[in-house]
Amino acid sequence: MREPLAFTEEHVCRVTGLSPRQVRYWDRTGVLSPRYGDPNRRRPYSRIYSFRDVVGLRTLALLRQRGVPLQELRRVGAWLAQRYDTPWASLRFYVSGRRVCFEDPATGARVAGRPAGQTAFPVEMERVADETRAAAECLLRRHNDQIGRVTRHRYVMHNAPVLAGTRIPTAAIWDFHTAGYDTAAILREYPHLQAEDVQAAIAYESARQVRAG
Repeated sequence: MREPLAFTEEHVCRVTGLSPRQVRYWDRTGVLSPRYGDPNRRRPYSRIYSFRDVVGLRTLALLRQRGVPLQELRRVGAWLAQRYDTPWASLRFYVSGRRVCFEDPATGARVAGRPAGQTAFPVEMERVADETRAAAECLLRRHNDQIGRVTRHRYVMHNAPVLAGTRIPTAAIWDFHTAGYDTAAILREYPHLQAEDVQAAIAYESARQVRAG
């Protein structure tokens, strides 16, 4: 599946079911901050999350549903952050009472002092990741108002002009056009595009060539 490389706060809320208030609070208190966060959180698109960030947020949301206090998650998370990269998205977790422990990937041992005699409920990380991918796939479905439109975004393809709802630069379509490909041939290279997209990209690049000329 094509995984989005960057999720806005709105996308994160749609994929995880968390509220904007929860996402911002967890960022502010250090529970989980966005990989591409702007230091000035008041700017538009100041919170841009990676796919692993979103998997981690879904994991944290599931642990909270299991009754694990936020203070416990913050304590465990601070310890894990010193030893693992993106721990909430890459480790296997278990819940025992109101405590959380994890499986050390190097030894397979469960770490964090699970009290004896209590059942540990596993958090199925593969399932969390699969559900996140499925939800992210929905985000990749283009809306009708995106067809035939060119956009630019600072976090998408280094702010290069792209076809709305994709990561396909208009320059890539232009290269095929100047190489002699007609619309049908270009669509064979990009089967998820439509003819309106190809025409919009060619028109955009043609106008840009005139301005540069």
